[in-house]
Amino acid sequence: MRKIINLNQEWFFSKLSCDIKDVDTIEKEKINLPHTWNAFDGQDGGMDYYRGQCWYHKLIQLEKLKDDELAYLEFNGVNSSCDIYINKKNVFHHDGGYSTFRVNVTDYIKDNAIDLNVLVDNKENDNTYPQTADFTFYGGIYRDVNLIIVNKNHFDLDYFGGPGVKITPRVQGNNGVLSVTPYIKGNGEVTIQLFDQEGHLIIETKEEKFVVENVRLWQGLKDPYLYKVVVLLKDQKGHVLDEISKNIGFRYFSVDHNKGFFLNGESYPLRGVCRHQDLKDVGNAVNKEHHDRDMALIKEIGANTVRLAHYQHDDYTLDLCDKLGLIIWAEVPYISKHLDNGNENIENQLKELIIQQYHHPSIVVWGISNEITMFKKGRKKQFMEENIKLNKLAHELDDTRLTTMACFSMCGPLNKVAKITDVTSWNLYFGWYVPFKFLNKLWFSFYRLFNHKRCVGMSEYGAEAMINLHSNHPHVGDSTEEYQADYHEYMLNFYAKRPYFWATHIWNMFDFGSDGRNHGGDPGVNHKGLVTFDHQTKKDSFYVCKAYWSEEPFVYIAGKRFAKRDKKNMVVKVYSNQKEVSLYSNDKLVATKKSEHVFKFKVKVNEEIHLKAVSGECVDEATFTKVDKFPEEYKLHAKSNNYSWEK
Repeated sequence: MRKIINLNQEWFFSKLSCDIKDVDTIEKEKINLPHTWNAFDGQDGGMDYYRGQCWYHKLIQLEKLKDDELAYLEFNGVNSSCDIYINKKNVFHHDGGYSTFRVNVTDYIKDNAIDLNVLVDNKENDNTYPQTADFTFYGGIYRDVNLIIVNKNHFDLDYFGGPGVKITPRVQGNNGVLSVTPYIKGNGEVTIQLFDQEGHLIIETKEEKFVVENVRLWQGLKDPYLYKVVVLLKDQKGHVLDEISKNIGFRYFSVDHNKGFFLNGESYPLRGVCRHQDLKDVGNAVNKEHHDRDMALIKEIGANTVRLAHYQHDDYTLDLCDKLGLIIWAEVPYISKHLDNGNENIENQLKELIIQQYHHPSIVVWGISNEITMFKKGRKKQFMEENIKLNKLAHELDDTRLTTMACFSMCGPLNKVAKITDVTSWNLYFGWYVPFKFLNKLWFSFYRLFNHKRCVGMSEYGAEAMINLHSNHPHVGDSTEEYQADYHEYMLNFYAKRPYFWATHIWNMFDFGSDGRNHGGDPGVNHKGLVTFDHQTKKDSFYVCKAYWSEEPFVYIAGKRFAKRDKKNMVVKVYSNQKEVSLYSNDKLVATKKSEHVFKFKVKVNEEIHLKAVSGECVDEATFTKVDKFPEEYKLHAKSNNYSWEK
């Protein structure tokens, strides 16, 4: 039987670069995984974070292998390239910082030990994606490392880092049809077991394709019902040699150019957020608790879809999305700038993404590129051909899902690149980088006039906000909490009137590290998140979205951090998904109003007022103080909004 031993503890790390023959002589520090060397310098601005080579070392002690056993090292994320050395010998190389890869180390075990050195490299090059993008390329071994002991007869561990089995659930009428394709190294007989969500065995068979009668569907947020598939490899005597277990869901979906996304035959507008995987002072070395917290916040807001940008995310994240019922856009980092020598690498990353994460019911689209036309001079033919090739490859690997790409405004609504994939989405920032929110209406009216049968979505839209900045008269570019909230009020109302959008994704759920940015006195951070970079503070715009999307009753008084007011009168906004809200000032009723999502009240500001918003059992409170002059701490003094994605 397979044994999986986690190896995250007690590593040694050195930021010094040297030849393997000298690695024992350099100074090292003791660390645990996950780990990145850019947790701080990758978030402080200047685009000067360390991009180079670093060493990791671990001496792995293990029990003596049996004659019929093999040992594999499994790395779930090393950014962005690495060389694996055992006993000072280079035994493996991997390019691509976001996928799982494994190394058969059986023949290198000496005295029941593995003397492991890993040379990790995130320096700039011309062959490994990504190299140009608006986020920090944190270096390190930032996900789990495991030791896997398997029988010589086992499910394939070498096939693009995949699980060794391809599981395809389909729906036919009231029934499900499950196809299981095992990839076996050696010999053995396969048995397949299907368990319901309660853990009851409902089918056991040796057939690789079978019917599941009266199947219960995976219904997104409403009912994310999961079955468990266990695939067993047995010898002639019935002894289990190897075992794989995966959660799966039965669902079907479609898109319509006028009516949007459908899940299991019912209209299911996809409205949600994008997510990066990093965290303030942690970088990309996040753990399961961080993932749990992030997904809980996404669930709280009521989003039903997440775009996992701009690379393959941790499989644990996908497991959470499966369980929560979130519908996922998963993509590869073919982003911003085509690399003339990078085709093989991005094709390999697409193979790893699809083969490794194929079984997740939450994934409905594979994203093949993002804003790839940005640096188009001299590369137009190359990135056109590569997008066509990636689209074809995705369909060859998976005929059950759609393909998509994220285009940006300079690509143009008539650009042929935008017609390669099954559906298309756009990264548009009318109302932020370009003034005037109403341009969204004009742009999409023009797009649909000439592409009326294309399914279109919004893969990115957003505005910067810093929770220390406020304004009585918010306007584009001021980075105030108030403007970001106004912007999202407009955009969510815009989408509510246009059901043709197959999906819309806010950029971004969380502020994230982008070391080339210099904005608002807080360099190194993209502040478009609905939640701050430490993932602790929900901005007012968080509650705008919650008012539109969530069914959990709530009221929220906006502008709490704008606590000092220099005007005698102010307009108080209350966000809620209730139909009626009452506002009290110092325990006196101001008004009771009926509305949807946004409730506005006029309130007089005395020396200090205490406000209470009430709707049924939902209550929220805030305190405001009258001051003579608008506070300086609320103003945007550092006006620089520069960013550079390249040194």
